[in-house]
Amino acid sequence: MPSAATGAAPRRPPSGSWIQPATSGFLGVVVGFASSFTLILAGLARVGASPAQAASGLFVLCLLIGVLAFGFALWRREPIAIAWSTPGAALLIATGLPTGGYPAAVGAFLFAAALIVVAGLWPAFGRLVGAIPRSLASAMLAGILFTLCLAPVRAVAEMPALAAPVVLAWALAWRFARPYAVPLTFVVAAAAILSVAKFPAGLSALGPPALAFAVPVLVPATLGSLGLPLFIVTMASQNVPGLAVLSANGYRPPTGPIFVATGLGSGISALFGGVPVNLAAITAALCAGPESHPDPAKRWYSTAVYGVGYVVVALCTGAATALVTAAPPLLIEAVAGLALLGSLGGALTAALADERERLPAVVTFAVAASGVAAFGIGAPFWALAAGGALLALDRWR
Repeated sequence: MPSAATGAAPRRPPSGSWIQPATSGFLGVVVGFASSFTLILAGLARVGASPAQAASGLFVLCLLIGVLAFGFALWRREPIAIAWSTPGAALLIATGLPTGGYPAAVGAFLFAAALIVVAGLWPAFGRLVGAIPRSLASAMLAGILFTLCLAPVRAVAEMPALAAPVVLAWALAWRFARPYAVPLTFVVAAAAILSVAKFPAGLSALGPPALAFAVPVLVPATLGSLGLPLFIVTMASQNVPGLAVLSANGYRPPTGPIFVATGLGSGISALFGGVPVNLAAITAALCAGPESHPDPAKRWYSTAVYGVGYVVVALCTGAATALVTAAPPLLIEAVAGLALLGSLGGALTAALADERERLPAVVTFAVAASGVAAFGIGAPFWALAAGGALLALDRWR
């Protein structure tokens, strides 16, 4: 299958070339899971799920993310990373117990999943996303990455004994063994985590939770107050930025099959208490950027590893939750920030390359980096809207 980034058929990786993408994929699993799994559990609990139902939802989400990511990697030979809807989980926390309780919330999950499938079957949506100028897509990506790339600085200031060796290892590896800078950094960070983590006893009992089938109830009020907003924030704050991240790195996968597949996956997830699944943004940058592999045609290996990693996490959901909880979150963010510095540089270069589009790109970057949210929709969407409006104003005659 040809790669969209190069047009050439992928070749068997030579010896040693798998280390970079494998590390990027594994780091994507750690960052993606650690950064928001507590938000998923809290959101499900807020809409009335029991601890067993919330654990079931998390397990199915991890399993679906792994299967879909691995499937897309084999199908498209592109680094298409899948994630759960973190903005959707935040929306659950803000909404609280809906009318009709947890069964009505599950019905709203199913409704949002059906709308995602409809978006995939609507070609006009794909054309609209494909029309986003590369300068704005790159600027939005830079704004998303900017805050995370500050994490190493904050980590050194707040926990110098743990973070300083990690940053030093990255700098030395970048100078003397650049292709292995991220893998070596992760090894040093893992050693630092092991030195301070307090692991709970009885990890053998922390395997996958029992599946808890959720019987959906369609309550019109909850479909409008939860289902429709859940669809909007998932598309605007996850899928659109995810496509923009891929575009900024030279990949233009077809939107229809992706949305149909993630919509159907979201429907399965809903039946076991899970929020929708969608394209990843920051995780996609880890897998699709130059730090994953110098050759764009080989970066899909990272999402193949990412998919396998999430399946393993699903089978060890309890243990993975306990182990990740024991790690300092800022240190994990610092490793991700170091790995994404190259992507940030590339995104800024592409965003500012066209002098006529430079100011709209700067506006896009500023809004995305601000992290502001309005009407339940995150900054990446508003960044594209602001930059696009300014660009349209400049081109209007």
